[in-house]
Amino acid sequence: MKIVAHISDLHFGTEDLYAGEALIEDLQGLGLSLLIISGDLTQRARKKQFIEAQRYLQKLPQPQLVIPGNHDIPLFDIFRRIFMPLKRFRKYICGNLTPAHNEKGLAVLGLNTARPYKWKNGAISQEQIELIQSHMCSIPDEYFKIVVTHHPFIPPPNDDLAELVDKAQLAVDVIDPCGIDLLLAGHLHHGYTGDIRKHYPSSERTIIVAQAGTAISNRIREEPNSYNVIYIFEDSFEVCVRVFDKKRFSEKKKIKYIYKNGQWQLEG
Repeated sequence: MKIVAHISDLHFGTEDLYAGEALIEDLQGLGLSLLIISGDLTQRARKKQFIEAQRYLQKLPQPQLVIPGNHDIPLFDIFRRIFMPLKRFRKYICGNLTPAHNEKGLAVLGLNTARPYKWKNGAISQEQIELIQSHMCSIPDEYFKIVVTHHPFIPPPNDDLAELVDKAQLAVDVIDPCGIDLLLAGHLHHGYTGDIRKHYPSSERTIIVAQAGTAISNRIREEPNSYNVIYIFEDSFEVCVRVFDKKRFSEKKKIKYIYKNGQWQLEG
């Protein structure tokens, strides 16, 4: 069994200190194979916020796979936004914008979808699509394969107008034959799961999406702070949503998928 935690949208500069301490305590007891942080570590990409985020990540379990979000690119500092958008992220958080984690049975690839010319909304480039193909297609299908972005591939339930990552269809056309099992993202501060085939009918396989809410920011959007823990077994996996109740994080929801007849199927 592999245990992967997925946290997102920390937004240092607007962090809830109590949620932050509770998350540290909660993660330490899980026995993680990998901790994934899918962007927006800061609120305004300021040096102080990156330093605070760096110190915080040092308190969390290793190994970690971290990608930036749009808030990790300056908004109001136009010069820095255009000419050095992720310099501070590279310096204080991670110098690699396409991090990968490979261990027996598990392969994870992170992609930077933040773009200075879009700022809020994100995109996948042709180069990144080729990276998915070259890196993930070469990994045996026996591995559980995850691709991580900040911006989502599918909208929240009851909000089909939510902005999705640009060039998503082109990416799905590669993600599908490469045998990707799970897509992880954040950005919207809403936690939900779903099958991409509802939104990309051309896909021949079930590819599950698991979105994370905001882990520790006070910028909640009608949902409490939360994050996901993913338990990966040989022929099934579970997405467990852990929610902060102003004192501690605890499991509030579990979604289980079973591999049957060559497809991931929602249990029940």
